[in-house]
Amino acid sequence: MLIENIGMLHIVAGAAVGFAIGVTGVGGGSLMTPLLLLFGYPPSVAIGTDLLYAALTKASGVIAHHRQKTIDWQVVALLSVGSLPAALLTRAALNRNEITAVGQGESILTFSLGVMLILTAAMLVLRNRLRESASKTRPNVIFSRLLANKSKATVIMGIILGVCVTLSSVGAGAFAAAILMTIYADTSSSKIVGTDIAHAVPLTFIAGLGYYFAGNVDLMLLLGLLIGSIPAIQLGSRVADHLPDRLLRGSLTLLLGGLGAGYLVSSVAI
Repeated sequence: MLIENIGMLHIVAGAAVGFAIGVTGVGGGSLMTPLLLLFGYPPSVAIGTDLLYAALTKASGVIAHHRQKTIDWQVVALLSVGSLPAALLTRAALNRNEITAVGQGESILTFSLGVMLILTAAMLVLRNRLRESASKTRPNVIFSRLLANKSKATVIMGIILGVCVTLSSVGAGAFAAAILMTIYADTSSSKIVGTDIAHAVPLTFIAGLGYYFAGNVDLMLLLGLLIGSIPAIQLGSRVADHLPDRLLRGSLTLLLGGLGAGYLVSSVAI
């Protein structure tokens, strides 16, 4: 009876996204929010529900990475100094202006989603090149001046992530990891991933709570997504080594870029 109330479609959707996360390692926000919009949920509900979904699904990853000692907690703290206040202020601005209801609000959230999907797709393509450039301290690195002060760069990055993730639910995964690889080019990939996940949990949880208290989280939808995704993530991670990584990431990049462009166009039309 509970499963019927939750909806099999939501469980299947959670399983599909969970499997994709397990295979590619790309955060669910890039995939889940567009899927919920396709189901007809308003942007505010899709983003708010996805934020709490991300916090809950990534929590187990934090425990695993902590045990493996692949989290730099100092970097997590620096990111949080910028991101958590930024997330709270962004959500407060949304509440104050009541822009999450209709019209202008849908346009802003959809536009933000489109921008972040395109940036995430770009980072999937460029992140290795950015890291190589940073490690060689080439003068044409975008963040060359900021990289001289890594702590400052990390806090600023946190602020940007706090705003972007709260507005779109996208950015705490592949996008954040790519920037961390640029700032901390001498850090191992496993530690970058662990640090990124450890920061993503409090950020998405705080941002998601803001949507929850504004009435923009569907708890039954959230439960259905979790039931489907948690076992599917484990399955995806097990078969990942047997699938062509370049083809998977290439297809995902095209998908995210296409979705991002579509949302940018639709946001102008709202």
